[in-house]
Amino acid sequence: MKITTTNFKDLLICNPKVHKDDRGHFYESFNLKKFKEKSGLSPSFVQDNQSLSSFGVLRGLHFQKGAFAQAKLVRVLNGEVLDVVVDLRKDEPTFGQSFSIVLSSSNKTQLFIPRGFAHGFLVLSTEATFFYKCDNGYNKESELGLKYNDPKLGINWHLPQEDIVLSDKDTLLPDWSELQTLL
Repeated sequence: MKITTTNFKDLLICNPKVHKDDRGHFYESFNLKKFKEKSGLSPSFVQDNQSLSSFGVLRGLHFQKGAFAQAKLVRVLNGEVLDVVVDLRKDEPTFGQSFSIVLSSSNKTQLFIPRGFAHGFLVLSTEATFFYKCDNGYNKESELGLKYNDPKLGINWHLPQEDIVLSDKDTLLPDWSELQTLL
């Protein structure tokens, strides 16, 4: 696995070595020993999640706070998404900044997201199956979010507003200034 660093501490782009032949392909999607050797990190994943969403569905920006914060390793099994994170770690120079990357079943790219980030994704293909490993379980009382289109964040979602589909819950998420009072 090739690991590429970003400008954000411990936010890593992971590209597996894909073995192809006339039958198809094979790759190791995660190997803790290799990940630790290359990144210096050793997450202990305890939960896997998977979702299926159609074109234009935006899930996020979500996170859990405090003792229930989660690191995630995210990837797309089918289709293509724009994956976006926002750094919520007040002690980091990238606090309040966003990072985005296209993840797809074609490029097989994964993103390791450390604890302390809000995360969301937008489906760019007809549909997408999104898969992620978490190092901490879900806790409803610790769940928070951030409004995806807050101008303070300046995120380019690559689709016009009228094509974006949100859950009722995600329409009610706080903006950046409101979130600061909740952290």
